[in-house]
Amino acid sequence: MMKNTAIQAIEKEKLIVILRNVEEKQLLPLSEALYRGGIRLMEITYDASGIISDETVANQIQLLSNHWNGKMLIGAGTVLTEKQVELTKNAGGLFIISPNTDAAVIRKTNELEMVSIPGALTPTEIQTAHGAGADFVKLFPMDAMGASYLKAVKAPLSHVRFLAVGGIDCNNMQEYLKAGALGFGIGSSIIRKDLLKEENYTAITELAEAYVREANDYMQKKKI
Repeated sequence: MMKNTAIQAIEKEKLIVILRNVEEKQLLPLSEALYRGGIRLMEITYDASGIISDETVANQIQLLSNHWNGKMLIGAGTVLTEKQVELTKNAGGLFIISPNTDAAVIRKTNELEMVSIPGALTPTEIQTAHGAGADFVKLFPMDAMGASYLKAVKAPLSHVRFLAVGGIDCNNMQEYLKAGALGFGIGSSIIRKDLLKEENYTAITELAEAYVREANDYMQKKKI
């Protein structure tokens, strides 16, 4: 079952790289650069402003899903509506990530057998998301709160699988893992605008490698 495969991949790989407003011509070479760096999960975000249509984003998800054919798992981010969930499913996406908790979006995601990752911040929002059927809860915006906040909410909500998103980098990733994060959404720290503009895919591969190495290093230490 692809949903279970995606859940296991998120727990194992730890890193979901966020692609936001990337030009279509750059999607494949960028995804290849990330794959060479060890990334196996990518999220393509919908555009809440409406400048880029939902259908355009769904086409990008389909392009990448077809290209990778399961070698890299593709999902959608900034999912705010049930329609976007359906578009993602039809495009071959495997997981749905939102900045907020919306029970209808979570329900639709589960109906269509995709992984549900809504965003939440307060204990009430976190438990509401979990109770509505979320597979993971995206703690967001993490940089506004810090690892100590994650540790504090994880204590009474130990049944929830947390992903930390916002302000995560190589310097603090292990701190968040120690606090209870199972993984991360990483955007501009790896997909740097200056490197993308220059089409410096080698540098993006090197950044991806550094993040993967940091996550693997923590997991190795944990086993010792």
